[in-house]
Amino acid sequence: MAATDSVVFKITPAAPWALAEAAGRFEGAPVDLADGYIHFSTADQVVETAAKHFAGQADLLLVAVDATLLGEGLRWEPSRGGALFPHLYGPLPLTAVRWVKPLPLGADGAHAFPDVSA
Repeated sequence: MAATDSVVFKITPAAPWALAEAAGRFEGAPVDLADGYIHFSTADQVVETAAKHFAGQADLLLVAVDATLLGEGLRWEPSRGGALFPHLYGPLPLTAVRWVKPLPLGADGAHAFPDVSA
């Protein structure tokens, strides 16, 4: 998938997401706040993102976001091995969220992903 992906994914601990739901927008998880933008992944990237940056972490959520609603703040920038990753400069409006699902750990210790193609 490439910079034309219409759905991007955010992995976040549940606590910052609960704050976002109360505020009506997501300012970012601690890593996003530190880096100055909200990290997203495409459907092709999200499993590797979970394994690399969230290994063994429980109480996570997977958030599907309509990238077409993010406007100019969404930029596709090279990262891991030169692949383009979507980054949002600014808060995520909850009106752009398609769905939020739990991202539990499976018996093997890896995250058990829902279908991200929908």
